[in-house]
Parts: sequence; structure tokens; C-alpha cells
Amino acid sequence: MRRWATAAAMTVTAVALVGCGPAPWNLPSGGGDGGSADPAPSPSVSRSAVPPPVPNDLSSGSTERQVTAGAVTASLNYWSDLSMDRWSATALKPVSLSLVTTVSPDDGQRVYLQKATMIAVPGNAEGDLGPLEPSADQSATNPGYLVLAPYSYSQTFYVGEVPPEATYVTLRFTYDFLVQTTPTSSEYAKQTASDSLTVAIAAQAE
Repeated sequence: MRRWATAAAMTVTAVALVGCGPAPWNLPSGGGDGGSADPAPSPSVSRSAVPPPVPNDLSSGSTERQVTAGAVTASLNYWSDLSMDRWSATALKPVSLSLVTTVSPDDGQRVYLQKATMIAVPGNAEGDLGPLEPSADQSATNPGYLVLAPYSYSQTFYVGEVPPEATYVTLRFTYDFLVQTTPTSSEYAKQTASDSLTVAIAAQAE
């Protein structure tokens, strides 16, 4: 009986000792003998800013637009026979277009394209880098190219070398139309339509 009482007392004493004082995980680190060292600070991760992607209206190979000038509505299709990965700063870059017009109200008058002009303006994130020389197709016939549906107009312009720091080129198009005032008239009203495309410049391999 005495042995059982002694064992019980030792058990109570052990439980009391275990329950006294703060838990080991609550002790301050490095404060005394045998204490663990302070954890090493997490390494800082440097994050460099990623430039936004350059928009490219010809990324799918072609694009369609519709522009209006007075009574004239022109439906336009643009494309390039040079793949976009070869649109480098030094390459000769072709841009083809076709257009056809309608007129409203349609009283039987015709629509002619007198002149088509393209101005290429290279640029980057800092802004425009200055325009290249304009390219133009001036009709050699008077009053111009007949472009009233179903008759259409097609042409290819070329973008020459651009500065090496250019990341895109903006193509600004101007179309000068002549519209008959009446179906039998030799007098014309001039209407001008504008459009623009942005095409990315492919990075050159180093």
C-alpha cells in the first residue's frame, strides 16, 4: 500500500513539473544557453517590370475595316505577304489593301478614288520616332479609279527601314474620293477618309 502511494505522489509531482513554466516553443530564441538562433531573413525577390505587349493589327494575317466620308462608306481589307516574324526594322515590309465603296443615298452616281496615301510612323514606348517618306498612288485617269461596288481597288505599299529602337510602326492611310453630284453630272464632290493600322516590329536575333 505504501509503494502505491509513493508512486502516485511521484506521478503528481511529474505532472506538476511538466505544467510549470512557458512551453518551449514560446521561449525567446537565442536568449540563453542552448537557445536556437534567429531564423535567417527571407531573400528578397527582385521583380523587373515587364513591358506591355505591342499591339499588332495584322497579328492574324489580315484585318478588315470600314470608314465613312460623307455619303461614301469604304470597306477595306489589309494584309501582308511577309510573315510577322520577318517584319524586322531593316526588312522591306509590304502592306496590301483592297477597298470597295457604297454611297448613300444611292441615286446612281458613281464613286472614284482619286488618290490613296500611306505614311508610316515608327515608334516605341517613348513615342513616335518621326515619319518615313509618304507613299501615294495618284490616279492617272480622270476623275479616278472607279471603286463603287462591285468595282474594287487594290494596291500594295511598302514600309522601308525603320530605326533599330522602333518596336512598332503606325500606318496612316488617306483616301480621296470623288462622288458624282448626279448620275449624269460631270461635277464631283470630294470626300476624304482616313484609317490607321499598328504593326509590331519583330525583334532581330542578336
